[in-house]
Amino acid sequence: MSGDSESCDPRDEIVSCLPQMRAFAISLTRNVPAADDLVQDTIVKAWTNFDKFQTGTNLQAWLFTILRNTFYSSLRKHKREVSDPEGVHASQLSVKPDHDGKLAFTDFRHAFDQLSVEHREVLILVGASGFTTEEAAEMMGVAPGTVKSRTSRARKHLAELLQLGEGESAVIDGVEALLPRGMDAA
Repeated sequence: MSGDSESCDPRDEIVSCLPQMRAFAISLTRNVPAADDLVQDTIVKAWTNFDKFQTGTNLQAWLFTILRNTFYSSLRKHKREVSDPEGVHASQLSVKPDHDGKLAFTDFRHAFDQLSVEHREVLILVGASGFTTEEAAEMMGVAPGTVKSRTSRARKHLAELLQLGEGESAVIDGVEALLPRGMDAA
């Protein structure tokens, strides 16, 4: 066996560093329970990263560096957090479930596919693409009045297919861009 320094595991020395680490942690946190938590977090990090410690270097300095970095990382993290003990902010956070939009879109696509080619064309041009009646008429090679009447009939038929009630909007979450603006069942 070679010298004592090689047979001694540096992990065995961690216990002897605890009082100094605790004092340093208390000086940083100014709170004994928080300091104890900081020391514990430091020991966990040191233990899991012991392969990065270079044997023969100052173990206490390495541990103090981990402790200090852990403390400042914790401070940065807490600055980004919002105190919400009453749950006011949390209660305002919500995400609509995806399945409602997917079901509505499926219903829309099914109803849209049942429209005639002329009605689908006019709804795509005037509704989804946002062309004016005159622009759509020019593209389709028909009079602007024809575009207006086709748009009106297409909207009414689509509303019927979607079983929309009187005054109920046909704009469905997630598919607004595919429907003409102002498309109502009225």
